[in-house]
Amino acid sequence: MGEEEDPFEDARSPLSAIADAFEELARSLDSISGDLRLFDFCKACSLVSVLFNCLGIAFKFAELEYVHKVRELSEASKKYDTLRGVIDYDVGHNTVKQPGSLSRNLRRVRQGLDLIRALFEQFLSSNALSLREAATTAYAEVCAPYHTWAIRTAVGAGMYALPTREQLLVKLNENHDTVQKQMERYIAASGPIIQYIDKLYISKHVSLDCYIDFVSG
Repeated sequence: MGEEEDPFEDARSPLSAIADAFEELARSLDSISGDLRLFDFCKACSLVSVLFNCLGIAFKFAELEYVHKVRELSEASKKYDTLRGVIDYDVGHNTVKQPGSLSRNLRRVRQGLDLIRALFEQFLSSNALSLREAATTAYAEVCAPYHTWAIRTAVGAGMYALPTREQLLVKLNENHDTVQKQMERYIAASGPIIQYIDKLYISKHVSLDCYIDFVSG
């Protein structure tokens, strides 16, 4: 008797699965009236955690925070159908800036998605860039302005432990040609999602920079 096929096994590379999920999210954003289902969003975001894991200790701060916040939002999807519903609740109860609120969690997850987007853009900008150079620039753009000196110093030290470009390709099961395609797909698909989240906060007159940093609750 042959070995049974695992129905949960996914033959796609991690990057391909992520790109597929965010393209599907972006399409749903185009096809509905200004809203995005929280469950679908969390399902796509959960796939991104593998990327933080591949980057090692330098991005451990982001991985731990990101995974935890996605898990909490996923649990909240049993109660709230949409991202808008999460923010509406916190605005209505004056808990938007409260540590541990779902609005803060959503903002942190959005920041994680943006960090990966910036990293991919830097990675593709020049084959001459090391992964450390690409990651350092992405971190400086997206996260460093909201971190303390101690955190920035620790992250900077961790950058030296990043894998090489070639090692990252192996971890992601990609080659030079396929990685460019998949990273470009993620960049294009995640952009509208990130912008959509920002617009939700702006529409409620919530400052976009009031609780971004990854370490203060």
